[in-house]
Amino acid sequence: MSKALRLSEKWFRFGLWLVAFVFASFLIGLGGTVVENLPQVEHHYTLEDFIDRDAANAARAAIRSTQETRQNADEKMAQAQLRLNTARADAATARDTFNNWLATRHVTQRPEQDPELLARTRQLDGLKAAERQALNGVEAQQQILLDAQQAEAHAQRDLRELERAATEQLSTELRSQELRVFGYRLLLTLPLLGIAGWLFAKKRQSTYWPFVWGFIYFALFAFFVELVPYLPSYGGYVRYVVGIVITVLVGRSAIIALNRYLERQKQAESMPDVERRKELSYDTALARLAKKVCPGCERPVDLANTAIDYCPHCGICLFDHCGKCEQRKSAFARFCHACGAAARAAE
Repeated sequence: MSKALRLSEKWFRFGLWLVAFVFASFLIGLGGTVVENLPQVEHHYTLEDFIDRDAANAARAAIRSTQETRQNADEKMAQAQLRLNTARADAATARDTFNNWLATRHVTQRPEQDPELLARTRQLDGLKAAERQALNGVEAQQQILLDAQQAEAHAQRDLRELERAATEQLSTELRSQELRVFGYRLLLTLPLLGIAGWLFAKKRQSTYWPFVWGFIYFALFAFFVELVPYLPSYGGYVRYVVGIVITVLVGRSAIIALNRYLERQKQAESMPDVERRKELSYDTALARLAKKVCPGCERPVDLANTAIDYCPHCGICLFDHCGKCEQRKSAFARFCHACGAAARAAE
């Protein structure tokens, strides 16, 4: 059709299409902002909204308390272990010294050393008692540490159980929320799509067609780009089913449109030649001729063959002769290209 337009008209139409795309881009930006902010109408659920807060707080407090106890027990056990090592070293040194002295005493057999023997024995017993006391301190801290670890493990297990139950409730609520938000988007998008369909059917050739097409592009973008990605999946079942339904609806519409088109073509081809040419607009006829197809039936025709004046498929007149100069010309031309006479006036 562009070949049938005036040069200025081509640029005007180009500018109007640019207006349509700019208008659509602003609408898309506005629609994207609205769709993006739709989830804010719903409460932002977290795990804390579904967990038993009293039981969870008690478990967390127990965990913190046992962790503090365990940390203190670790520090005290380190000190107790150091004291035990020192006591063991002192006892071992005293025991070695006593054994050496006892061996010497056995060799010399000196009775005046018996009080010293008793004193050394009492000293060694005291060191062993200190070692035992230090060991008791280590064992006490180990018991405290073990109790704290077991209490912390029990509290952790209770908290995990509470979080597991809350996670299940959170997942259920998030799925419901996802469906509600998708419903909001659907309620916003479907009317836009319906309005776009009505505009396409009724207003796409109107004076303000750039705004009509801009709105149509916006509605299609809102449905297929800003709605479909948010379509709930549920393992793919929902999306596949929706895809099948949309494909069936679109395919059915296309089949019906094709059958209607073929029926209109059959009816048009049964009409007289003059009436058929009257039904065709000037721009449409020139656009189809530029594509080297018949303006009536849209089948390919060898227009370069000067022997062909009628379409061999539907019989519509393609070329006739000027009533003034008898020059062969297009039957759809308004003026003769040879003499400039008006086609209808000459006839």
